[in-house]
Amino acid sequence: MRNWKFITTILLLGLANLLVAQKDVTYQTPPKAIADLIDAPLTPTVSIGPDEETILLLSQPGYPSIEEVSQEELRIAGIRINPKNNASSRAGYSDGMKLQSMSSGKARAITGLPQEARIQNVQWSVDGKKIAFTNNTATGVELWMVDVATAAAKKLTEAIINDAIGSTFEWLPDNQTILYKSILTNRGEAPKMPSAPKGPVVQANEGIAAPVRTYQDLLQNPHDADLFEYYTTSQLMTLNVATGKSAKFGEASMVGNVEPSPDGNYLLISTIKRPFSYIVPFNSFPQEWTIVDKMGKKVRMVADIPIAENIPKGFNATREGPRSFTWRADAPATLYWVEAQDGGDPKREVAVRDKMFYLEAPFSGEAKGGISFKFRYGGVMWGDGNLAMAFERWTATRQEVVSQWSPDKPMGSKLVVFDRLYEDRYNDPGSFETKRNQYGRNVLLTANDGKTLFLTGQGASAEGNRPFVDEFELDSKQTKRLWRSEAPYYEIPISIVDVTKGTLITRRESNTEPPNYFIRDLKTGKTRQLTNFDNPFKVLEGVSKELVKYKRADGIELSGTLYLPKDYNKDKDGPLPTFMWAYPREYKTADAASQVTGSPYEFTRISSGSPLFWITQGYAIFDGFSMPILGEGDQEPNETFVAQLRMNAESAINKLVEMGVTDRNRIGVGGHSYGAFMTANLLAHTDLFAAGIARSGAYNRTLTPFGFQSEERTFWEAPDVYNTMSPFMYADQIKEPILLIHGEADNNSGTFPIQSERFYAALKGHGATARLVMLPAESHGYRAKESIMHMLWEMNTWLDKNVKNRSANGKEIKP
Repeated sequence: MRNWKFITTILLLGLANLLVAQKDVTYQTPPKAIADLIDAPLTPTVSIGPDEETILLLSQPGYPSIEEVSQEELRIAGIRINPKNNASSRAGYSDGMKLQSMSSGKARAITGLPQEARIQNVQWSVDGKKIAFTNNTATGVELWMVDVATAAAKKLTEAIINDAIGSTFEWLPDNQTILYKSILTNRGEAPKMPSAPKGPVVQANEGIAAPVRTYQDLLQNPHDADLFEYYTTSQLMTLNVATGKSAKFGEASMVGNVEPSPDGNYLLISTIKRPFSYIVPFNSFPQEWTIVDKMGKKVRMVADIPIAENIPKGFNATREGPRSFTWRADAPATLYWVEAQDGGDPKREVAVRDKMFYLEAPFSGEAKGGISFKFRYGGVMWGDGNLAMAFERWTATRQEVVSQWSPDKPMGSKLVVFDRLYEDRYNDPGSFETKRNQYGRNVLLTANDGKTLFLTGQGASAEGNRPFVDEFELDSKQTKRLWRSEAPYYEIPISIVDVTKGTLITRRESNTEPPNYFIRDLKTGKTRQLTNFDNPFKVLEGVSKELVKYKRADGIELSGTLYLPKDYNKDKDGPLPTFMWAYPREYKTADAASQVTGSPYEFTRISSGSPLFWITQGYAIFDGFSMPILGEGDQEPNETFVAQLRMNAESAINKLVEMGVTDRNRIGVGGHSYGAFMTANLLAHTDLFAAGIARSGAYNRTLTPFGFQSEERTFWEAPDVYNTMSPFMYADQIKEPILLIHGEADNNSGTFPIQSERFYAALKGHGATARLVMLPAESHGYRAKESIMHMLWEMNTWLDKNVKNRSANGKEIKP
């Protein structure tokens, strides 16, 4: 056993004095074949209207420039705000839209759209005759609307929309009124940082345990708190879209979410209050949840929730008091919520974890009690007065229970429909299908007087995912298969259009055909294509794709997707340099750990973070190869994390070498986030790989002491686990070249940029071959085109030098 305290102390003291070589590098571009894939046009996204006849096609721009990504932003209270337009600084957008008829296939251009449109927050009106959206400009956010009948767009407001947090706007059920959040017209300039502090920043705790995870972008001082209040304070406004007139609705406040009741006569509004916190993000700040009528008059304060800094430890821990507010979708105005009955502490042994409560309009009197939950409440799907589905989960056992109950008999008992392990994908019954009711809300889709429901799911199987549609009989709890995706296609059900006619909207793709939308007749099996999106990655045509199965040394069945270059001939070309990419996942049963993920018939698409770029450079790619970490019974998965990583990697490599497609001495491994953590551990504890690439990872688990990933225990409860899993502690054992890439503005919990900086310093201090690339202005995922191109250049250079051309140095890897 290593003396961890001694090693950590020596490293931390010594690293501060290391001379770190700096290299001035401008943004580079990878080989043309890789760059062309980044420049390929993006496929439009699709939104199906409430009438299930009109399709909205939203065109997607290319990657933003580094100038755009580097714009000023405030990183406060767990969010990032562009102070120039009072909106989220990192949200994606569309740059165009058009309408298409499902029945005729005819497309219509929308006239009057804003120039250089940056479209966000797209919402259909309840009747589907109008579409509202926001348009981000350099100085503010505007509200716009499209009339579906005329395909004409018009601006509804100037750039006054507050899009910093929560709901930006909501359609009311009358289809004529939009409730939106406006910045305050008289708010003046943003608070200025004092030239000198008024005093120290003090935090105090009076003996109350308050374990919290390592959140990023928290408030640091009173000035941050003032900025947060300034940019999140809104005035709610009603807008009549016919007349264009706006009117104030209630008083200005830090409005979070706004949700109209199904009948539109009431609204549920959450507001944030001081005091703020320096250790948790804004969604844990004090909140008030209030019901107001449609004139803005306060009807009732439902909950006054204090700051949530002392939530108990554990994945099923939650705050005390009311939470998870939801309007009953099939009733005019009935509000439901749940409250923890165990103090929010998963360690308490109680018969009931959560209990449901409700209030009916006009919301006078005491709240009434409803059904109870053995596990932690996970949501509800409404149907009618006789039927709703309630969901509950428990992380420690991976258990999920789905129960039916009658909302009109709220104190009645639940009837269990499904009781299963949610990690068991092969036996996942799917999700219940919904339809829109008279209020425009989604409710359970039924037939045969409510006796039959419909399930759709991914259909995980040993052959890969095969999506399906099932009938489900409530009385017998039996299912009947109506349809299942068949090779050579991967076809996903999107929406059941007509139960009687048996028509279904699907999205279909294959290895060679990009995803497109179809109408499928379940009775005849005939299909009609709705969209005709082109293949943006034609350069990948001819690439071989295969689902490869193999076994771990302990018998766990594993799999991965193998890609081989176009025209590759094993007998002629021999074994290839190989790049392997994975992400570890924890399981509690061997059956679940052995299950196949993905589908061999999915279209080969490339995102900016994909390893598939190197198929154009002569590499074999083994993507998403199984990396299960198993802990059955009382054993926690991470007790044997490193040993299982080794077994997973060894079995994958042995299979690829056995197939004759991989050169054992020329294998690189990589991953992003937890996959980067995996990569560093594999290089620290095995000699299987020629080199590694680790992007945006965490390498010292003592810096995430209150849990990480699926680890519930704290560092003080399991110090050996934290230390053994930390590749930082084994930096002296990493002898293979490792490339570290990290966004300087990473805001993911646990993956602070300092993780890569300190790990690189430890590697350098021990003479390792390592390179650290910090991408300016980038977060956990990289957005700017320059950043992505440079990342790919770095990775390509690293792989070519240390993997593809590795045989030149004569060094061999031990099998």
